[in-house]
Amino acid sequence: MTDKLIAEFPPVDFWRSLRYFNLYRLALASLLVFLAGTFGPSLSLGERNWTVFFVASLVYAAVVMLSFIPLQMRWPRFAWQLAGQIGSDIAGLSVLSYASGGIQSSIGLLLMVSLAAAGLISRGKITLFFAALASIAALLEHSYAVLYSDAEAAQYVQVGLLCVSYFAVAWLAHTLAKYAVDSQQLAQRRGHDLASLSEANLLVMRDMQDGVLVVDEQGVIMQMNPSAARLLRRSAQPGSSLAESFPLLFGQYALWKRTGAASRDTLQLDVGVQARLHFASVERDTAHGAVIFLEDMQRVRAEAQQIKLAALGRLTASIAHEVRNPLSAISYAAELMQEEQGDAKQQRLLQIVLDNTQRINRIVQDVMQLNRRDRAQPEVFELDAMLRTFFEELNLAERLEPGVVMLNEVHDVEVSFDRGHLRQVLWNLCSNALRYGSKQPGSLMLVISKVNERVMLDVQDDGPGISAEHQGRLFEPFFTTAADGTGLGLYIAKELCEANGSSLEYHGGGRRKGARFRIMFAERPEDSGGA
Repeated sequence: MTDKLIAEFPPVDFWRSLRYFNLYRLALASLLVFLAGTFGPSLSLGERNWTVFFVASLVYAAVVMLSFIPLQMRWPRFAWQLAGQIGSDIAGLSVLSYASGGIQSSIGLLLMVSLAAAGLISRGKITLFFAALASIAALLEHSYAVLYSDAEAAQYVQVGLLCVSYFAVAWLAHTLAKYAVDSQQLAQRRGHDLASLSEANLLVMRDMQDGVLVVDEQGVIMQMNPSAARLLRRSAQPGSSLAESFPLLFGQYALWKRTGAASRDTLQLDVGVQARLHFASVERDTAHGAVIFLEDMQRVRAEAQQIKLAALGRLTASIAHEVRNPLSAISYAAELMQEEQGDAKQQRLLQIVLDNTQRINRIVQDVMQLNRRDRAQPEVFELDAMLRTFFEELNLAERLEPGVVMLNEVHDVEVSFDRGHLRQVLWNLCSNALRYGSKQPGSLMLVISKVNERVMLDVQDDGPGISAEHQGRLFEPFFTTAADGTGLGLYIAKELCEANGSSLEYHGGGRRKGARFRIMFAERPEDSGGA
């Protein structure tokens, strides 16, 4: 099946090989014409009939020259052109061999070159067919010479050996061509595999979250992925020196080469950017390079946090069913007992029970809020109108004096957020602000502003603020400085903001004492010039 496909649709190198073979035939025919025309019958060429030899040489040269035309047009197909060229060689060289004395002239040996070329070019078993034609031509030529010339019948032995040589050369050429084709196909497959591996390597390095640098023995950067450029705050072109581009990293690399280990587990690359280093040796011939892995510690901490939160989420349903039902029974029983007349000590103990059941119930409610972040349904609404409604509810719930909560009303400011989520976020922030604030006029201020077409809402109180040592853990779950706090309010507020494409940050009080939390709402498409 392969030979048939090659015969019908030969590759480009088949035509190139056929062209080179035709150039050899042209050189051979030109040499024969030159020798016949220059030296005449003085040479052994044309010994039997010089005129036939000279005419046959001219005809053979003309046929070879004309064969370049279909070769250039690539019509007819490859197999027919190869068969035509080999057939003309068999006919032409057989006539020249007869004119030069038959088997004694050794011109028949030139057919071995044609048969070998046919085997290498065609790469198929058709070469044996050409060897059979050459053998038949040699036998007919010698038989004609025996019948009508002075050839001896005993020379059939030499002719037979020549025919055997034709088949041997044809089979050897076919076998070598088969091995050459297999080697070529193997090389092509290996080349394709290497190209695929190289492309896969580039894709893997590009999409890896960890930074990867490939350097040689002298510390010259050979490859660098985008994550490494992000962690190192700059990119480097292949061929640049690691010592010049990233001196701190080069020091660790030099230390690793000398001792086999880095000086420390993590490296401070920039403010707030830490990476864990890992070196892997790469041996290639006599060179010893290395692959430097930069593991982003911030991402590692975030993944650990997500695992912790996932485990916490799985506990939510169990807490809701296993805690709230008996908690309601305890609370109800304590309220019934409180209605009975008793001494002051018993009433105080019952009040402690009720207070703690309410605190536990509040913890359960806060934990259950963790499941709400995945059900965000953002909608576009006017922020100032929503805040006015929220303040009315807050004043009634907290029984605040007029003027304690102040809002700078900025009209026609629209945001995209889940209303329920935003109300929960604001309730957590304002409750904390009122708890630590003085509850004097202007104690709690909400400021709406715009920066680069992005809406921001600041919630600021006049309390003592948050110490620097606690700011780093401010949004961690279950972290609280209050004795009766759950440590989930700020964490839930941040999670709900991120679920709506917004962010919640702590900025301190600024010129005014206290704490200031900023909600930075998601940028809407129309605000950025989109449709």
